[in-house]
Amino acid sequence: MSKTLISSKANFGTLPVFLTAISTILGAVMFLRFGFAVGSVGFLGALFIIIIGHMVTIPTAMALAEIATNQKVEGGGEYFIISRSFGLNIGAAIGITLYLSQAVSVAFYVIAFAESFEAIKPWVASEFGYDLYDNRLFSIPALLLLIWLMVTKGADLGMKALYVVVTILAISLILFFLGNTQFSEVFDSSQLFNNVSSDKGFFYVFAIIFPAFTGITAGVGLSGDLKDPKTSIPLGTLAATIIGMVIYVFLALKLTSSASTADLVNDQLIMSKIALWGPIIPIGLAAATISSALGSFMVAPRTLQAIGSDHVFPNKFINKFVAKGTEENNEPRNATILTSAIALIFVLMGDVNAVAEIISMFFMVTYGSLCLISFMQHFAADPSYRPSFKSKWYLSLLGAVMSIYLMFKINTPYALAAIALMLILYSYITLKSENKKGMATIFQGVIHQFSRTLQVFLQKTDKDNNEENWRPSVLCLSKDSFERYGALELMKWISHRY
Repeated sequence: MSKTLISSKANFGTLPVFLTAISTILGAVMFLRFGFAVGSVGFLGALFIIIIGHMVTIPTAMALAEIATNQKVEGGGEYFIISRSFGLNIGAAIGITLYLSQAVSVAFYVIAFAESFEAIKPWVASEFGYDLYDNRLFSIPALLLLIWLMVTKGADLGMKALYVVVTILAISLILFFLGNTQFSEVFDSSQLFNNVSSDKGFFYVFAIIFPAFTGITAGVGLSGDLKDPKTSIPLGTLAATIIGMVIYVFLALKLTSSASTADLVNDQLIMSKIALWGPIIPIGLAAATISSALGSFMVAPRTLQAIGSDHVFPNKFINKFVAKGTEENNEPRNATILTSAIALIFVLMGDVNAVAEIISMFFMVTYGSLCLISFMQHFAADPSYRPSFKSKWYLSLLGAVMSIYLMFKINTPYALAAIALMLILYSYITLKSENKKGMATIFQGVIHQFSRTLQVFLQKTDKDNNEENWRPSVLCLSKDSFERYGALELMKWISHRY
């Protein structure tokens, strides 16, 4: 990848990674849909959603942190990290689906931003006689404003806005937890264990909530703007993941003890009825959704820019167009325009739940693929794969299995389509790319280590055998060692086990 993908102003530390991730995790879904989830499936059901959601996101965050510490990280976020560790074929297949999920996320957050105006609609209707029934009257202008800001101002604006947004977010959460209701005064803790079921099913509710947890990787896309990405990415990502999970558990507890099931399901701004000062919740919602949209708007074009820089697309003009950045600091302006077009298409849909389901599927197939490859890499034991942060193989396997399982439980046709898209992209890129490093290389390593382990096992079982057959092992090094690749392959075979 070109060195130009590293911004000339690469001076961000760990805090922007953490703040970008946490502001996305505690964003639109938390304000608009988490009360609905708690009311639909109860406290225990909400707790189960948090747990199984993080059975995907925590292994993914750990796998990503591991891969990020394996080598130098430049611009392109997750795409760069994956493609440089596992090959362009794998990286591009995952990167394209990842980019689509990030681009659609922009629309998701803008649609959610429009819903923050629900509280003022009755007032506008009574005072001015205008019935603002269509949220697209708010979402489309908001998206156009975001597009203009990102094209003209770039990532610096996003970082400046981020600190303000996180402050508002923190204040809104504090006032929410300090709030009290008549329901909470008579609430009995035994009600926490009431069995509550949703008419639409548990996994329908899960699909709506899961996009909140995908914010864990939001800060990774800033890799080209970080001073020390190998330190900032693992610390910022894992801290946001754990802190976000804890906050959601306490949110579920507070919502259950502060409002009835009917109110939680029917009032999407129920948090404003509970908070010490109600208006802070719509303000927090607007700030969080705009922040999340800005975060996705910063990350998605950079992913596309990195993909174009690797000449992944079949057309040279397309690769050059999306890879081009501004002369001053390499802002991906062309990629931002394409991302804007995709976001506008989904904003016109206008339905948060429908877009949430699509996002969930894109992220699931991306995270599942990442965890599966991380799991296989543990067994392949490639000597060049030596990350300073080490995850565990069983965590990566858990993340991969849970991703596939949840995809089919949420929506089987969508799951099949997402997996088919991933396989088609991988097959096409493998066919067209000169760099053939991909799944075949990883499988070769896995088979190599399996045969080695089997041979060691057989040698141990036969150690007391008194037969005269024996197998010598001889290693001879000479001045021509580095020209004799056979000797190096033998050394590789016996020297390293990750």
